[in-house]
Amino acid sequence: MENPRDKKYFAKKKVCRFCTDSIEIDYKNVDLMSRYISDRKKIVPRRNSGLCAGCQRELSTALKRARFMALLPFTVLH
Repeated sequence: MENPRDKKYFAKKKVCRFCTDSIEIDYKNVDLMSRYISDRKKIVPRRNSGLCAGCQRELSTALKRARFMALLPFTVLH
């Protein structure tokens, strides 16, 4: 009988969407920004979003700027 831990698991490599499609990160693009915040309005971590480190930093800055300009909410309204 085979142990489940012995199986090899190959995860598909996540590629950065902004780098591959050469999309510019802009705080005014609310539709694009809202994909990278959770249902609780938190910024999605890099391991979940699949972005490279540089694009994740740029995205978080753009999200914070969009929140400050009142384009995106800071928290969930109850």
